[in-house]
Amino acid sequence: MQGHGRSLVIRDPVWNTIRMDAVAVAIMDTAAFQRLRYIRQLGLAHLVYPGATHTRFDHALGVYHLAVRALEILKAGPPVPDHVWRDAHLIPYAALLHDIGHYAFSHALEELEPERIAGDHEEMSARFFESAPLKAALEPLGAGAADEIYRIIRGEGGNALRGLVSGSLDLDKMEYLRRDARFCGVPYGDVDVERLLQGLAVLRDPVTGDWEVGLRGKAMSTLESLLFSKYQMFRTVYWHHAVRAATGLYKRIVETAVEAGLVSPIELIGPTDEELLYQLSRRAHAGDGPVAARLAKHWLPDLRERRLPKRATEIPAWQLEDTTLPDWVSGDTTEKRRWEDGIAAELGLAPGEVILDFPVKKAMFQLDVLVDRGGQVVRLGREGIPGLIDLPSLAEELYRTARVLRLFTFRRREVAPQWLLEKLAGAGRCENPSAASAVGVPV
Repeated sequence: MQGHGRSLVIRDPVWNTIRMDAVAVAIMDTAAFQRLRYIRQLGLAHLVYPGATHTRFDHALGVYHLAVRALEILKAGPPVPDHVWRDAHLIPYAALLHDIGHYAFSHALEELEPERIAGDHEEMSARFFESAPLKAALEPLGAGAADEIYRIIRGEGGNALRGLVSGSLDLDKMEYLRRDARFCGVPYGDVDVERLLQGLAVLRDPVTGDWEVGLRGKAMSTLESLLFSKYQMFRTVYWHHAVRAATGLYKRIVETAVEAGLVSPIELIGPTDEELLYQLSRRAHAGDGPVAARLAKHWLPDLRERRLPKRATEIPAWQLEDTTLPDWVSGDTTEKRRWEDGIAAELGLAPGEVILDFPVKKAMFQLDVLVDRGGQVVRLGREGIPGLIDLPSLAEELYRTARVLRLFTFRRREVAPQWLLEKLAGAGRCENPSAASAVGVPV
């Protein structure tokens, strides 16, 4: 880092040079933000891709950089009403702070049931916004700025430019795809970010009359590229079988520790990756009973030493089109845990040593974008745009083909796919039939 008064010029391996103004530097210098240096961007993916040790800190600086660049491009575009730019100066700071509330190992714990954690990372951001140093850093922006920044992060409020931080075209996606691909050593996330930025425009919704960030028609091919890049990254990195195995083991450790009273949901807020693992290990070693012993002597060392759960079987989602599964298959509910422990007993394993994994990402290919087609503004939503592109159908197809239903066991076991489906069918018959979900339809 090279300092210039209160501003900074930061050398970054992805964007080369990031220039931060005085307010951004003050935010970065707070303990709440510095904590992000120790939260890995991709959770447990470094156990599969050794280079994936980049952090939420790096990523947040990158999103801030893209936000500054995007505002420059939008302001140089066709004129729009003055009110559109109201509070536009807050967008880069919202971009900088959008991940301030992340748990240790990023998104993993957000897959747990609400009673086991204290909320998602956007909800947790509110706790960090209450810290005195962060409040002081935001004071130069004026009264109410902190509340408005939080609303932008949540995708709420009336800021016409909030879509840059939370939406189908948010800069978060552009940044993490490029950065994650770089550090994982794969080519799939190399999105033409500059072309996408140049294609941004502030457009008026023909239905509501509201202004929001949209895309010029000539940049639609780049949006297609973004969609495919995201699909490839989910399929090869984020939902890689060993990444999901490590994530499942980590979630099982935390949920078991919470159930056993070794840690409370509120205590999950704040610790960094290594702090949380140390805290869990210390309390498990000090605890009594078989659960504490299992955590201390087996599961935590297994995670540390990369002895991950093994695939007993797996079934791609596209092979499940005509299959009805229990509604809890994609969650981490009590019903699912009871079913898993029953399977564990059948396979000669201890309670907790079977994990059924069927990852879900409801907004994975979210498409809700205004598009300027040569002066005519239309919305690209679930219905697509006739005569132009059918991205929504493509998005649903990509989502369906990226998902895989897997059964993991803590000691090697092998079962046939049909055996797993029969066990799930038996569980589904014990439930309210209306509660089951057809797998062929993305959820």
